[in-house]
Amino acid sequence: MSIPSVDLSKFIHGDQHSKSEFIRELGEAYENIGFVAVKNHLFSYEVEKELYKQVKAFFDLPQEIKQKYEIEGLAGQRGYTSFGREHAKGSSVGDLKEFWHFGQTIEDNDPIKSEYPDNIFAEELPEFNKIGIEAYKTMEKTGTYMLRAIALFLGLDEFYFDQKIHHGNSILRPIHYGPIEGEPKNAVRSGQHEDINLITLLMGASADGLEVLNKKNEWVGVTSLPDQIVVNVGDMLQRLTNNRLRSTTHRVVNPPKEMWGSSRYSIPFFLHPRSEMRLDCLESCITESNPIHYSPISAGEYLDERLREIGLKK
Repeated sequence: MSIPSVDLSKFIHGDQHSKSEFIRELGEAYENIGFVAVKNHLFSYEVEKELYKQVKAFFDLPQEIKQKYEIEGLAGQRGYTSFGREHAKGSSVGDLKEFWHFGQTIEDNDPIKSEYPDNIFAEELPEFNKIGIEAYKTMEKTGTYMLRAIALFLGLDEFYFDQKIHHGNSILRPIHYGPIEGEPKNAVRSGQHEDINLITLLMGASADGLEVLNKKNEWVGVTSLPDQIVVNVGDMLQRLTNNRLRSTTHRVVNPPKEMWGSSRYSIPFFLHPRSEMRLDCLESCITESNPIHYSPISAGEYLDERLREIGLKK
């Protein structure tokens, strides 16, 4: 699938014309499909390569070692989550994946620290911990620029989102879709869903399988793009913009049967705001032809609701 491609350097380093062109291209892509490929982002190939190497090393650990990092009561928000624990909203069948969560690191006296569990670190793999935190910070910075462009597209102040995402509840999620053993019972590697957060930044996955539902209700494959990351709209941004920017339905399908023995690795960064951010629809996005679709809610309340829907929180 040829999803729109944009050049982030035009926004960060370009003149006013280049910056305006980026904002227009990005906004149109998000209005039309909700996904965009981004080149000249801040995430280097060297860091990506090392991150995937360390992620594979973690998931290759014996199950009993990984299991000690699955902490009861954290709703999967830090550390390890085993196969089948998470499912798509509206489904009771667990996805064929295991994953790890790196969360926000707060190094000052911001009181929001009390809302977040501490990061969990794998003692067997110090480099996994180090590269995970580095990747988190780089993706967070890249996402900040993307949201500044989105704010301008919506007619808001360029820095509208900055304080709302400062020390936000974002998550870096290395995922392992394991080899498929036997006929799956209605399960796919990741069931069709929309992301919960504002935007998701995805660095190239190790194998194909990502599919997007287009406006014709057709599933279309999205292949990984060299030197580019894919950034899509999440449900929080859809709510805020009263459906002007749409959260696209996507899934990860199982490979052909002859490839069932292979693994797939993927590392999305889910950019979340602080819990107190209001997701009430922007007045500028409410019109006679597009009346208000959502009731008022905070980001924290919405996240809590969705974690219960996907089975991570009880």
